[in-house]
Amino acid sequence: MAHSGVTLTDETLLGQPITLNNCDREPIHIPGLIQPYGFLLCLDEQTRLVVQASANTKSLLGHSPEDLLGGGLGQLMEPEQLLEVERLWPTVTEQSRLLGVRLERVRNRPYYKLVLHRYDGLLWVEGEPVAGNTVSAFDLPSLNLTLGRLLSATTTLEMCQVAVEQVRTLTGFDRVAVYRFAPDDSGEVVAEAVHEDLAPWLGMHYPATDIPKQARAMYLKNWLRFVADARYTPVPLVPAVRPGAPRPPDMTYSVLRSVSPIHLQYLHNLGSAATMTISLIEDGQLWGMITCHHQTPRLVSYELRDLCQFLGKTMSALLKTKQQYDELAYRQHITQTQTRLFELVSTQPNFVDGLHRFSPTLRDVFQTGGVAVCIEGEIFTVGNTPTTEQIAGLMAWLDEHMKGDEFHTDSYSRLNPAGLVLRATASGLLAIRLAEGPGDYIIWFRPEVIQTVTWAGRDDKVPAIVDGEVFLSPRQSFEAWKETVENSALPWLPMELEAAHEIRLYIADLRLKMFNEAVSKARALASLNEDLERSNDELDSFAYVASHDLKEPLRGIHNYSLFLLEDYADKLDEDGVHKLQTLVRLSQRMEALIESLLQISRVGRLELARKPVDLNEALADVLELLAPRLEQTGTHVRMPEPLPTVLGDVVRLREVLANLLTNAMRYNDRPEKHVEVGFLQPDSPLPKIHIDPAAYHTIYVRDNGIGIAPRHHEAIFRIFKRLHSQEKYGGGTGAGLAIVKKMIEKHGGTLWVESELGEGATFYFTIPKADPV
Repeated sequence: MAHSGVTLTDETLLGQPITLNNCDREPIHIPGLIQPYGFLLCLDEQTRLVVQASANTKSLLGHSPEDLLGGGLGQLMEPEQLLEVERLWPTVTEQSRLLGVRLERVRNRPYYKLVLHRYDGLLWVEGEPVAGNTVSAFDLPSLNLTLGRLLSATTTLEMCQVAVEQVRTLTGFDRVAVYRFAPDDSGEVVAEAVHEDLAPWLGMHYPATDIPKQARAMYLKNWLRFVADARYTPVPLVPAVRPGAPRPPDMTYSVLRSVSPIHLQYLHNLGSAATMTISLIEDGQLWGMITCHHQTPRLVSYELRDLCQFLGKTMSALLKTKQQYDELAYRQHITQTQTRLFELVSTQPNFVDGLHRFSPTLRDVFQTGGVAVCIEGEIFTVGNTPTTEQIAGLMAWLDEHMKGDEFHTDSYSRLNPAGLVLRATASGLLAIRLAEGPGDYIIWFRPEVIQTVTWAGRDDKVPAIVDGEVFLSPRQSFEAWKETVENSALPWLPMELEAAHEIRLYIADLRLKMFNEAVSKARALASLNEDLERSNDELDSFAYVASHDLKEPLRGIHNYSLFLLEDYADKLDEDGVHKLQTLVRLSQRMEALIESLLQISRVGRLELARKPVDLNEALADVLELLAPRLEQTGTHVRMPEPLPTVLGDVVRLREVLANLLTNAMRYNDRPEKHVEVGFLQPDSPLPKIHIDPAAYHTIYVRDNGIGIAPRHHEAIFRIFKRLHSQEKYGGGTGAGLAIVKKMIEKHGGTLWVESELGEGATFYFTIPKADPV
């Protein structure tokens, strides 16, 4: 990271107020100063004579700058070395190039490596002392391994992490991090390799003003910047402006160029005594930087820096491919999740359940905080969302302002001030309309950026006075703090908008299909109901006529059989008498069956005389009628509490109670027979059916008889269905429960049984309440 500042002595600021933009106007490319660990000679491109020299040549080379001016490199080199340099000049460009020879004629001083480049009409010769970490020969196996890891990284962030680890291994810096720029020029630390004693920077964000515009422009030209000792005192050039030049030389590509004093102050505040920064460039734009920091001064050799620059350039070349991988992976995630969601939705009886109840949900399709499904007056939420009341208010706003079927924003509060209270969950919105009318939406939410990021330091620079000069001071503290990035969420990506569009179309198609199917089913059902009603009427009529007409010939058969027994029994043998007795018995059973059929057909044809019925009185009438049978069988009937008043036909309800009590007596082989008649309170659980307790009473008749196996619970309500032989439990036609069921259904109620074999049975039926609902 870089930072710059200017003093009031700069002509660009004279008479102007100090603002954050002052840094953007500092001429950092022409400081006229170098770092003191090396020396600089500027040669005229035509004459190849020294026209400027750094003021430290006396201490480093034993020659004062004044002595060197006007002379050639022969003052410092052997003839063969000078010949090699002369041979290289035609091929030298603005990019720095390490010379293959060293200065060896400097008495009692270290050897110096020479770095050459050509720029601004000058030939630049820079000398660096030989560092202890010089790379004498490339470690090709290690380099091959590093390049292999960069190539094989499957994501951009993975490649960034590989890069910081390798650069730290090569250089030994305490901290190496990758700093990535956002579209607004702010930055984030996305990868880091750091000494265990240092606080991490990973995930921290920094404002755009940390790196001024002119610094960014330089970083695009010069891939690597290096400061060996941030506490250095800059060394000026002699003279500051060469004869005939309008300004100091442009030091954009100089290895030793002195950096802005504000940047040095910035490094002091970071606790960084040495730094190296490598540009990461994609398609001509500054994508980010590899930034290195050390707590003590550190001289990294030119060769090693050059190797790190090579890694930075390699990484830059791979950035586009890696980011395409990232985009492809995210697109595949969206597509696969969306496909699974559609499959899930298509299998649900209620498609809305498939959108939010199971996995994956709508929230999983793309990166979002939460989602709300608002349909047919109900709101279902998944994840981190506003409250139901807040979503209802948001829907009202969408009803009024949403144009078209899809809408998105990364700052809802800028469109609607009422959205300020939703920033923590819904600063960003993506909505799709599910119906033409108001109120049916799917809305995805994203929180305000401040909820998810950490900002380092403050983005406000205050004027500071140093040695009588006023300049913009960088932040004095770098403890993480939350900077208010007000009212904005992460923007919605085009692929996310496409996915939302596809979801809307899918749901629209699904609802249209469901509507068409429902219409077809409704028509078919209406037709079927008409046919069924007609068939039932015809069947009831047939059953009534048939049973009525069959009774007369059957009665004749029965009577003639009795006459034969009375008049001719003495003329028949024993077998003949037995057969006539069987004929009488069968004709009686046949008559009972016909009577049952006639009775059930009457139930289907009759019109109920509905009125309030006191079930206590109806039960008393039935008990009086059944008293002899109850006494004969030893059956005790009890009511735990008075029965309610219901709306129904009193005659038919008496028949219902009589049938159920008769069955309770008949199918009971215990010495003490008990029957309980009661009703359920509204809050009692009903395991079999769902009713409206405000509209219906649930009556029950419970006995301690032989019980009914669960597998027969449905069959016993079919006409003429008996679970036992004719000889057991008093016979009967098996039509009683079928008649009861039809009577209850005629009243709009339901009849069912709860029972286990050997544990008695409880028959429940629902009947409308007498009171208005």
